[in-house]
Amino acid sequence: MTSTTAGPDAPEKSAPARTVADALTGTGTLIRFGLRRDRVRLSLWLLALTLGTLVTAAQYKALYSTPAERAAAVSSMDSPAALAMTGPRHYLSDYTVGAILGHQLLGFMAVLVGLMSVLIVTRHTRDEEETGRAELVRSTVVGRHAQLASALAIAAVANLVLALLLALGLTAVGIDRSGPGGALLYGLAHAAIGLAFAGVAAVTAQITAHTRGATGMALAVIGVAYVLRVAGDVGNGVLSWLSPIGWTQRSYVFVDNRWWPPALCLLLAALTAAYGFVLSTRRDVGAGLRSERIGRRTASDALVRPLGLALRLHRATLLGFGAGLCLMGVMYGSILGEAADMVKDIDQVQEALAEIGGSTVAESFASMVMVIVAVVAAVYVVMATLRPRAEESAGRAEPLLATGLSRDRWLGAHVAVALAGGTVLMVLAGLGFGLAGAGPAGDGDLVLELVGAAAAYAPALWVTVGVAVLLFGWAPRAGAAAWIVPVYAFLVGYLGPILQLPDWTTNLSPFGHVPRLPAAGMNWTPLLVLTAVAAGLILLGLAGFRRRDLDTK
Repeated sequence: MTSTTAGPDAPEKSAPARTVADALTGTGTLIRFGLRRDRVRLSLWLLALTLGTLVTAAQYKALYSTPAERAAAVSSMDSPAALAMTGPRHYLSDYTVGAILGHQLLGFMAVLVGLMSVLIVTRHTRDEEETGRAELVRSTVVGRHAQLASALAIAAVANLVLALLLALGLTAVGIDRSGPGGALLYGLAHAAIGLAFAGVAAVTAQITAHTRGATGMALAVIGVAYVLRVAGDVGNGVLSWLSPIGWTQRSYVFVDNRWWPPALCLLLAALTAAYGFVLSTRRDVGAGLRSERIGRRTASDALVRPLGLALRLHRATLLGFGAGLCLMGVMYGSILGEAADMVKDIDQVQEALAEIGGSTVAESFASMVMVIVAVVAAVYVVMATLRPRAEESAGRAEPLLATGLSRDRWLGAHVAVALAGGTVLMVLAGLGFGLAGAGPAGDGDLVLELVGAAAAYAPALWVTVGVAVLLFGWAPRAGAAAWIVPVYAFLVGYLGPILQLPDWTTNLSPFGHVPRLPAAGMNWTPLLVLTAVAAGLILLGLAGFRRRDLDTK
């Protein structure tokens, strides 16, 4: 028997070296696939953000067309409460229509653009892992970093398209007569802040194993950034430089047109994205860096019941919206006493408030603000009502329904949390609004009045729940259409009186039938009709869910 051995000089075989190109293999394919999947979702986001900005810009051109009207706006905005709601005082030094747009809208839009970017990144990273799709994709010829890279690329595409649409739209509207430079900076500032929060989401997606946890942590960062911006604009200006939103606003678009502050957002985006890639190498697919907390050996009495389990699943979202709406009510309440001075020289707003009614401007202003609060609460109820769809798609509903748990009880528990949660959110917002506004307005009765005004919107929220349940029960793939209700309610409820839209447009929204308390008198008939409509829609949705098949894994 003979054997052959390699000589001492024979080269050893080694595994091929892994390069950056290998880690990014398949990124282009995933980008195209992600854009294909999100074509409707992204189109709606971009359309809503662009049209909202352009409509507001056109509104500002009409409201502040003369130097006298702009001077009156400067005097009404030059207060701590007003600056907390808008932005830094420097915009007031040259308060053109463009400066008004940057001052009053840029900070608010930064939050929405950040929300869009966070949802894009978590949807294409953590959600893919949580549902098991990422493991299947990565079993093919796909690099380790391809999924995160494609998610960030999709967010970048969305933000850059938004920047282009805003720049072209504002140039067409003629918001700045000095040229397109201000409009371009305004659009790019949105893209910069969106990319910054996309990078933040790339980090949070590595920390937790759950989509809602990654999204919640990223949204908490957005909230902290906004609070720092408020604190800096009202008090110590250094705090604003700790916030990406503060950096964006300090571009002083249409005033000084400073290009370098948004570049800080791009630097933050690059650093956080790179850190996200590093963290992704330190965990397994489907896992998070944060270890799971060891639970009890046995479930509590609440968790073994459908309602207790649903409340546990919705707890974090409900607490987050509760804190946000209460803070929102406090912020609006802080300027309630100055409402008359803020709008005294703006004819169109005066006409809109007069149409609402009320014995004082404060009451009319509170009625207008309550629509915004109700729309934010409607965002929560849509998210809560569509949560069963996420449970079904992830395969967690099927094992539960394979037991003695009926479909009606399972879905009904989530619906009950959405109904009660939306009502509680409105009461909390009304309470914060009343407590903060009663003192400046000099009217202690406003506390109970504003709590009642907020609670009056509960039946409209219930109708929103009904629409979402109906879609989930009969056409679950079309469930995203439920978002039309809060978006349309904002357009016709808040902008409708200012833009003088016809009455029939308001009547198409369930929020348009709610009495405009405290400016108007109480009318129980529309509230009872809305409650009956909500009950009918929910029953129809439950019937549809009983008759269709589940999405199984």
